Amino acid sequence: MTSAKIIEVAAAVLLRENGAFLLAQRPPGKVYEGYWEFPGGKIEAGETPLDALCRELHEELGITGITAHPWLARVFTYPHATVRLHFFRVFAWQGEPHGHEGQQLSWQRLPLLSVAPGLSVAPLLPANTPILRALELPDWYAISNAAELGCEGFMLRLERALQNGLRLLQVREKNLSGEALAHFAAQAVQLAHRYDAKVLLNGDAELARRVNADGVHFTGAQLHDCRSRPACAWCSVSCHNASELQRAGELGFDCALLSPVLPTRSHPGAAHLGWEKFAEYAASTTLPVYALGGLTAADLPIAQRHGAHGIAMLRQAW
Repeated sequence: MTSAKIIEVAAAVLLRENGAFLLAQRPPGKVYEGYWEFPGGKIEAGETPLDALCRELHEELGITGITAHPWLARVFTYPHATVRLHFFRVFAWQGEPHGHEGQQLSWQRLPLLSVAPGLSVAPLLPANTPILRALELPDWYAISNAAELGCEGFMLRLERALQNGLRLLQVREKNLSGEALAHFAAQAVQLAHRYDAKVLLNGDAELARRVNADGVHFTGAQLHDCRSRPACAWCSVSCHNASELQRAGELGFDCALLSPVLPTRSHPGAAHLGWEKFAEYAASTTLPVYALGGLTAADLPIAQRHGAHGIAMLRQAW
């Protein structure tokens, strides 16, 4: 019988600069012993999730000086209990992690979990599996801007950005249509795939399949009409409030763009969220959320401190 009480848990995604993250094996004597998970533990009475995270990482791994930012929260029901996992991305710490409870540790990278000699990171706790999907998403999400740069000029800047590490692009060109858009999108996809970058096409699933894009970015209006997760490998969506984020999460979208965070050049004088409201909305969803609107690359750290997965940019990306 499943308990009605939700157990609050803090979980850490320790990240190295090369993108590697740490998994820990549950020690003998614990429920699901031998399973692998992101390290962490129960939030005690009077603790904040961050307090609990720092305590657990010190007790389990022997590390201190934690620099962690809120990321995702997910509820999962096991046969023995229902847990709410508060995931933090941990970008810095002091000390080398060691299994203080006798647990095995393993640094892993995506897209595939590797198997070291004599060590398999399987099975993974079910509540942790969706986090691997979110970890495939990069910090930077760029939106195309051929309308201002010209198609040829944009492709030159796209290749430069790809060489500098860009790995996620949305093709959004409202000034193009028909074969002109198809040609432009196909060219962008071909170029991006040379660098193992993903391309999402704005609003058109049929054209996305035709040009071999990796997925589709959906508008808020399209989200309203959705009744199930779109049938594409990757899907992002534009959101402007908590209810839209909640719906996108329920439908199983991969990520959301929440905007506008700051004043924008394209909509002078329009209302914007600000960072505190952004943080409130981002905390209400199970999805990785990109901050969009009036941002530059220098805003990534503040965005992550407020719960963003990363930042999305149009003009500033190029």
